[in-house]
Amino acid sequence: MQRKLLGFSAIEIMVVMAILVILAMIAIPSSLARIVKTQVAGTIPWADVAKEPIQESWKVNKTLPADNAAAGLPSAEKIVSNYVTALVVQDGAIHMTLGNKAHPKIKGKVLSIRPAVVEDSQIVPIAWVCGNAAPPPPMVVKGENKTTIPNEYLPQSCL
Repeated sequence: MQRKLLGFSAIEIMVVMAILVILAMIAIPSSLARIVKTQVAGTIPWADVAKEPIQESWKVNKTLPADNAAAGLPSAEKIVSNYVTALVVQDGAIHMTLGNKAHPKIKGKVLSIRPAVVEDSQIVPIAWVCGNAAPPPPMVVKGENKTTIPNEYLPQSCL
């Protein structure tokens, strides 16, 4: 009478472990990109601090503020959050430098949010263009795009 052994052999366990490692290697980068993209998306509402004075300047004077002082905002390094270390207004465009608790892949990178206007009609509200996105026609984007965040980490609205 032969006795049957129950359990797994070392080779079977090694094969299962190899499969798990391969699956983990596939899953980790995609979750990392999602985390970074969420952090970038979380910085976009922070630009609202500067949007109102920029819109008011365009509506009243048909000009865009040249800098933080012209927009009535404090200096760039005083406008901070969990993911933003500085917020700069330059010719109406808002440039946010990422840092503080931001992922190392985006620390020191810049996200620009620029105003798009209809130049011959001040009554039309400003549309805000994030990152590398194109303006809605017939609007014209004002200010320089200084976005340095790789496209893979930008939210869909910024592409």
